[in-house]
Amino acid sequence: MSVLAAPDDIVGVQTPRLHTVPPDWLSSAGREAVELAKVAGLDLFPWQQHVLDIGLRERPDGSWASFEIGVNVPRQNGKGGIIEARELAGLFLLGERVIIHSAHEFKTSRVAFERIRSLILGTPALSKRVKRILNNTTETSIELVNGQKLHFLARSSGSGRGFTGDCIILDECMILGDDAMGALMPTLSAVPNPQIWYLGSAGIGAPSVQLARLRRRCEAAVESGEPDPSMAYFEWSAELHRDECSPGCTAHDDPDGVATWAKANPSLGILITPEFVRNERASLGAGGIFERERLGVGVYPSDTADTWQVIGEDAWRALADAESRPEGAVVFAIDMTPERSYAAIAVAGPWRGGTHVEVVEHRPGTGWLLDRAAELHERWKPKCWVIDGGGPAGSIIEQLQQRLGVEVVQPKAREIASACGQFYDAVTEQSLSHIDDAPLASALAGAQKRPLGDAWAWARRGVSVDISPLVAVTLAKWGLSADVEEQADPMDNIW
Repeated sequence: MSVLAAPDDIVGVQTPRLHTVPPDWLSSAGREAVELAKVAGLDLFPWQQHVLDIGLRERPDGSWASFEIGVNVPRQNGKGGIIEARELAGLFLLGERVIIHSAHEFKTSRVAFERIRSLILGTPALSKRVKRILNNTTETSIELVNGQKLHFLARSSGSGRGFTGDCIILDECMILGDDAMGALMPTLSAVPNPQIWYLGSAGIGAPSVQLARLRRRCEAAVESGEPDPSMAYFEWSAELHRDECSPGCTAHDDPDGVATWAKANPSLGILITPEFVRNERASLGAGGIFERERLGVGVYPSDTADTWQVIGEDAWRALADAESRPEGAVVFAIDMTPERSYAAIAVAGPWRGGTHVEVVEHRPGTGWLLDRAAELHERWKPKCWVIDGGGPAGSIIEQLQQRLGVEVVQPKAREIASACGQFYDAVTEQSLSHIDDAPLASALAGAQKRPLGDAWAWARRGVSVDISPLVAVTLAKWGLSADVEEQADPMDNIW
């Protein structure tokens, strides 16, 4: 939908696009926290209540279901209301002895301090429990008559040291690195039921180290279908079209679409008007700032310990050769992502005593596969086509066979494991070459191993990792030595 046609009565989507929630819980203190906030004059929106309900869930033994809670939402949507409600609950409901509020800059912490002080002092039932409020050059805090305390700090490699806290609130978590975490995390180690909250907006690159880790854990939980056992994560963001998307792509979001604005901004139509977003879009242009600040499309640093886990980047790059090309009979293979959002066609062929592998096509969706395969088949007359019948691409085998007039080779489970092993060995022995195409490098950087019998096969690290190019080249290379006459039993495939 065009920006110019955006209606003014739309309301933001109240549930996050990306999330994970611990499965083991019995009750929640969220409702009480919402009611207390209302008593203090803070009426929370449904999405804020949703976060508090899940973040304050308790296990049967009374401990928090979530040790860590991450909230990633574009600016000015109201994450401060969640912070204030959580701090009020910690002081006046949960009996937490020490709460630490930390922001990247002290001026941000001071603003948060002024807001929570106003809420408390404006509510007689709460203000009468206050012993002292300090706001000077050495300490900014609120202390109750029973000794409970809420501290406000600016982050540094030393802030938080010397404290023992029950709860840490980390505002501006898109600027949060290892030094600050090293100072703050140990403050929770000696308390029986600690909790840490991260709240911020989209990642801005290298400073977003800790937020990137939380996000990867959420992606891994979504990918595996197994919730993270100790973390709740909520992200409101858009998943924008890519350069290679077709004009009719429905798998990704249009940055100029009002539905996209609503998807990324739960308080659209409440705190943020569509008219303002229109003006914001026009002013910020298409340089990526609007996408980050309003649509939640961040840049998250990779964790070097969490990438290139199977084949090292240096080893892979060393095999790149711009002159590499298949010589003689070739094999094509197809693979796609489980959600069918992307598909890849790869080729393998002999070259200079080794094997050349290449990603021929890597595009969103699957509707283009048959036509492109027919073009390649007519031009190259390949030895065979290979598809894992038990994988996502297995659904197109019958159509492909009818279109090309050939039998598609379907490897058995043990052959899939053998194909992965052969690919790995070829890299180790430097008998494989490639042209360093980006989709294949990205797939290798994000690939992991998963057990397959006594061997292993490729696995994705998270939902944002597309390994279809890697699976396709692995199958294509295996197909060079496959017996085309022997057809596999489709029921034997368990990829």
